[in-house]
Amino acid sequence: MSLLIKNGTIVTAVDEFIGDILIDGEKIVAIGKELNFSVSQVIDATGKYVLPGGVDQHVHYSFDFKGERVRGFETSNAAIVGGTTTVIEFVNQEAGKGIAETITDYDKKEVSDLAMVDYSFHGVVCEPTDELFREIPSLPSKGISTIKLFMAYKGLPFHSDDKALFKALKASKDAGVTVMVHAENADVIDTLQKECIANGQTEPYYHAVSRPTLVEIEATQRAINLAALAEAPIYIVHVTAKEVMETIRSSHNKGIPVYGETCTHYLMLDKEDLAKPNFEGAKYVCSPALRTEDDRNALWEAINNGWLNAVSSDHCGFNWESQKHMGIDDFTNIPNGSPGVENRLGILWTYGVNKGRISRQRLVDLYATTPAKINGLSHRKGHIGVGMDADIVIYDPDHKSIISNETSLQGVDFNIYEGFEQEGKVDKVFLRGKLMVDDGEFVGQKGDGNFIPGNAFGLCFEIAEKVRQLEPVSKN
Repeated sequence: MSLLIKNGTIVTAVDEFIGDILIDGEKIVAIGKELNFSVSQVIDATGKYVLPGGVDQHVHYSFDFKGERVRGFETSNAAIVGGTTTVIEFVNQEAGKGIAETITDYDKKEVSDLAMVDYSFHGVVCEPTDELFREIPSLPSKGISTIKLFMAYKGLPFHSDDKALFKALKASKDAGVTVMVHAENADVIDTLQKECIANGQTEPYYHAVSRPTLVEIEATQRAINLAALAEAPIYIVHVTAKEVMETIRSSHNKGIPVYGETCTHYLMLDKEDLAKPNFEGAKYVCSPALRTEDDRNALWEAINNGWLNAVSSDHCGFNWESQKHMGIDDFTNIPNGSPGVENRLGILWTYGVNKGRISRQRLVDLYATTPAKINGLSHRKGHIGVGMDADIVIYDPDHKSIISNETSLQGVDFNIYEGFEQEGKVDKVFLRGKLMVDDGEFVGQKGDGNFIPGNAFGLCFEIAEKVRQLEPVSKN
């Protein structure tokens, strides 16, 4: 099937212009003005913005917390109606299995027949054995170019200590596998949590009290130091606070190849949301914890200036009534995480672009182009260009609405942005040339999404190599 999208304002990470896009099958085959081809369908995008499909590099569709499981890929239509056409899912290594085997089994059993977006995977280290470290160099041949280690969550299967992180960094660097880290000091958090509970401080607000900014700063600096010792790039996920961002920025300016993302909720919410009455605060329990208004402002500045290079959703679909209430008498039993994959583009457009905090080009870079590069997908995803997958979002800037869980497809019983205004809407979305969203409504089918293998030596390695080449040559 051939398709011509005409007269839209095409936005990429570097430019913006009115033009036409010709799609043949699954690919973009021409871009220009006043294109004239015989095609199956013509769409007039006059007055609308034409964006590349979003790449959300941080979602959880298989996360398990103390026996409770999040909503899975059966709700991935929420991603695509929100303008995200590719998600990258974190998959915890199963006991007795390697990362690749775990991911292959998960894809066959729970993803391939359900996915309504294209997808790739991060492997999460849960058994840091010598066998696992020997497996890491082979992961790119299986389309897995990133792994993640959790420095937080003491006592849970996916917690990793410094030895595991250091060995993973050393095993990954020559293979071009990017190591991602959840940086919080697990021992200090464990101590503070126990102190809070012993003092009768059991409400959701004490989730933030027991996870102060300093535990994130300390772990971030420690992770950076380990990466420097291993001479490997490192990526810090879900940065929450000004001081954490500054730690990353300072180290990067010294030539250490460290990079980081933030998430939509850290740009929009703060720890006072955890204090909402009637256990409503549990909806906002995520880790690291929400911070302050000053931190939110600093993070907007950071993404605008490139000190952090991506905005993800950290989507994690636990229900409030049936699952978050596990912690009604003890906040440490509240499943961590909040839904948000459906709202990422709308939030960035409304409160970023339209508030003058970021440009439209910067939005595209943060939500699509750079995440594709980081994860080895930029040969197909994240950009409107000839030869790229025809993942296209047509965004209507004139529409206004109120975010509500009643209209959400995320499959849970709350929305952390409930009542927020949204300016503009996702009008149409094409996934590899197939219409998946029409007038804001999902029209695709389960199983339309494909696995997209990630290439090794992504953006973090590319930048690190450029920095290395700029270093002065020793005279010794």
